[in-house]
Amino acid sequence: MANEGMPDGENRQHGIDATGIDAEEWAELMVNLEATIPAYDKVNTIVTLGQDARWRRHVQSFATAGMDVLEVGCGPGTFSEGLVGVNLTCLDPSREMLAVAKKRVNAGRKARKEEDAIYVEATAESIPLQDNSFDRVFCLFSFRDFHDKKAGLTEILRVLKPGGRLVICDAGKGRFPHGLMGRIWMGTVVQLVARMVTKDPNHPWKWLAK
Repeated sequence: MANEGMPDGENRQHGIDATGIDAEEWAELMVNLEATIPAYDKVNTIVTLGQDARWRRHVQSFATAGMDVLEVGCGPGTFSEGLVGVNLTCLDPSREMLAVAKKRVNAGRKARKEEDAIYVEATAESIPLQDNSFDRVFCLFSFRDFHDKKAGLTEILRVLKPGGRLVICDAGKGRFPHGLMGRIWMGTVVQLVARMVTKDPNHPWKWLAK
């Protein structure tokens, strides 16, 4: 796991809440996310009843050919491999995730005779890219993992071009019944599916239910 890009700011004391994740929990989160790589797509497809592909296509529709696009928290490249005709940069704090993303994303781009994407190992809170660089920034199921959401959003807005757009696709708890159903789903269906797919009673989704 690579944590070199983690922010050096305030040592958060709250554990996990709506504003972010403290240093200890964030380090453990990275370990568990990397452990999901072999079964990441399969589990997500099953637990979303196949809707994850539709959500990705919808978000991809916000990018048009020729745009400069950044995906923050690209993971294993599931979303970015479907972006067509754009100048693409993939950012993730995990070296292991980026290695998988690079292989699958570049394969798709090569088949379309497009240039390879750029890959950046860094966190959302400390993006080592120039101001006003991107027409679109996408965060798919990564915003919830930000160490510090306010700092991450500040950095994203910095690298967006004037008139550019940030598009976030993630789970939410807009209303109590919604949040309750989400917790029940994460605590039952997701756990059962992850255990069946990974054949491991201590699968990483057990921790990620947090």
